Amino acid sequence: MFDKILIANRGEIACRIIDTCRRMGVATVAVYSDADRAARHVAMADQAVHLGGPAPADSYLRGDAIIAAARSTGAQAIHPGYGFLSENPDFVEAVEAAGLVFIGPSARAIRAMGLKDAAKALMEEAGVPVVPGYHGADQDPDGLAQAADRIGYPVLIKAVAGGGGKGMRRVDDPADFAEALESARSEAQNAFGNAAVLIEKYVLQPRHIEVQVFGDGTRAVHLFERDCSLQRRHQKVIEEAPAPGMTEEMRRAMGDAAVRAAEAIGYSGAGTIEFIVDGSDGLRPDRFWFMEMNTRLQVEHPVTEAITGIDLVEWQLRVASGEPLPAAQQDLTIRGHAFEARLYAEDVPAGFLPATGRLAHLRFPDAARIETGVRAGDAISPWYDPMIAKVVTYGPTRAVALRALEQALVDTEVAGSVTNLDFLIALTRHDGFRAGQVDTGLIARDLDALVAAAAPDARAMALAVVGLAGLADPQMRGGMTLWQPLRRTIAWDGGQAVLEVLGPGAARVTLDGQPHEVRWQGDRWWVDGDLCRERIACHSAGVSIFGGHRVHLVPRDPLARAGADDGGDGLTRSPMPGLVKAVHVTQGQRVRAGERLAVLEAMKMEHSLTAGRDGIVAEVLAAAGDQVEAGAALIRLDEVSDD
Repeated sequence: MFDKILIANRGEIACRIIDTCRRMGVATVAVYSDADRAARHVAMADQAVHLGGPAPADSYLRGDAIIAAARSTGAQAIHPGYGFLSENPDFVEAVEAAGLVFIGPSARAIRAMGLKDAAKALMEEAGVPVVPGYHGADQDPDGLAQAADRIGYPVLIKAVAGGGGKGMRRVDDPADFAEALESARSEAQNAFGNAAVLIEKYVLQPRHIEVQVFGDGTRAVHLFERDCSLQRRHQKVIEEAPAPGMTEEMRRAMGDAAVRAAEAIGYSGAGTIEFIVDGSDGLRPDRFWFMEMNTRLQVEHPVTEAITGIDLVEWQLRVASGEPLPAAQQDLTIRGHAFEARLYAEDVPAGFLPATGRLAHLRFPDAARIETGVRAGDAISPWYDPMIAKVVTYGPTRAVALRALEQALVDTEVAGSVTNLDFLIALTRHDGFRAGQVDTGLIARDLDALVAAAAPDARAMALAVVGLAGLADPQMRGGMTLWQPLRRTIAWDGGQAVLEVLGPGAARVTLDGQPHEVRWQGDRWWVDGDLCRERIACHSAGVSIFGGHRVHLVPRDPLARAGADDGGDGLTRSPMPGLVKAVHVTQGQRVRAGERLAVLEAMKMEHSLTAGRDGIVAEVLAAAGDQVEAGAALIRLDEVSDD
């Protein structure tokens, strides 16, 4: 076993690897960028080495600097985590050339599965079923369009070197193919440096079911399946294991196919074989097809660990240090059910735009397994994926595990950045999802209901007003002070209320003309005579209410002046920090509402900015290649003259 390893990653996966290393007595070396100097993974590791600037190209993608850090600190091996250099065969070869061990598959295995078209051909040779489609080298647009016609619409355009939903477009109508192809190629070139695509038949009721495999270079086993069908924009939201509705016949067929795939390339370490499954007639052994292999540990690996009792990171270290597979297939069994929900800093009502911000308050429930790379007070950086945590729950049955997930999310407390927490809770309460009726289109079909903002609960609002008044502070709850009036107006961004202190432990809050009586004793609160389940948290960003209802109030600064943008100035602004990838209009050009003006690249995704109304481009205030902050003015439109 290794004495010391370097972790070539950041965030929650780096912290996850450190946890296992601590248990095994293996010392760890962290690496970090300028943006991560005070990050949780840096504090947890035994040593830490600075790599460079905040951009991944200046830090976590600098293979030479990572290898130098490993050698200078005496690390014997490098664990890549996922993302960054984890599936870069050139990096694997450089690690081995430096006399170090790469904790993962060989460069040959990564290359074999790195290009989707070549991987599918290899899988066909190995007897693994593949989706009908075109995987050839001819990238002529007309030829690709003809291939789509032969396959039959709807089709899916996918980047050959893709992943994470980038470079992927569904096309339902031949008339839309050319535009979708151009968009997919542009995103693929930017994300992977390779604009080549393949065309596949789009399965109308698809389920995304993947199989965890593990090999030692000679033989492989599978650790059963995970269902990752709950997705938006091809990105996973909630994963579970095992897959609902799975039969033993189907599980055996998929597991055997996954093992054949791994052994065909002499796979070593943890990997995932991803299948697309037609769920229109239940789960049948003749209705699943190979999509791709991820030659690394997956984000959702904790659900597999929960149902098997296996620490996959421990297995990675043991096999990489020369041990054979720790278990045979017959030794592996499924126990119970597990879910994982991905908690992100993102603005759901604004279309799931990635968000930034400082986590003024952060608390997780003890009953769930939490995988996180941040702490209260940490900032969500615009440079990296905006994940806050993975919330993992387990139960003897699917129903129990799902109820546990719902409760864990309700008990999660985050303030300082907008998040997808309410969206995740809504998903756990979705009737179809509760019944196990999942497919990759579920979120899109019911999106309006899932993202609908509930009206603020009046009693929770009354509690928040008491918090803003300072009465949540035990030293202030008596309300009898020489410097504050007993009746005053409490204002916050977006509203105000009247608060009257009635005496020790009591106040009246009037919201929209409706009075609510709030009483307290110690940490127990009553509103209108009812004991509250909610909790008050006062923090640097304001006051938050957590529990049965969630409210966040930011106190209004009486000295602040309204901004110049009143929504009617014709300015198209950047919704987040990012890189201007392209500008599609010029000064004097006439545009219609909904027409694409520019493309912004942020947090590994491209976002189209469109005109909010008809107009004339008066000014173009940014150019392709500009790095802009959130709120930066990009384009100004003048109204169309009636002349």
